[in-house]
Amino acid sequence: MDLLQSLMISASGMRAQSVRMRVISENLANANSVAPNSKTDPYRRKVVTFQDELDPNLGVDLLKVDKIKEDNTKFESKYDPGHPAADANGYVKMPNVNPFVEMMDMRQAQRSYEANLNMIETAKSMMTRTVEILR
Repeated sequence: MDLLQSLMISASGMRAQSVRMRVISENLANANSVAPNSKTDPYRRKVVTFQDELDPNLGVDLLKVDKIKEDNTKFESKYDPGHPAADANGYVKMPNVNPFVEMMDMRQAQRSYEANLNMIETAKSMMTRTVEILR
């Protein structure tokens, strides 16, 4: 594998993790939002799935975002009879977003992004050293 291929692999990983961080941020922003009434559902958590895709020009597998899909876990209910979105029993459906899980996912995405960035910096340093040796 040459240095250009390693740069492209790392860059694809960074792109994929940045999409993941955007989706996690959206989940966190909507963690406490509720539906406007009892007949509709609140915000549903989204998750990102990845896939490898062969780049025919480089001959390497690059990481791509496969889908951004909704998490189908059930909604939590909170007792708040005065809320406009409360059902007949006084319960309000809350989003299926757990901020602690989202923060752990965000940290994992951040670490993956940083690892890919370090790989790019290492490859760049190797290219610079190679050019210096050839002078």
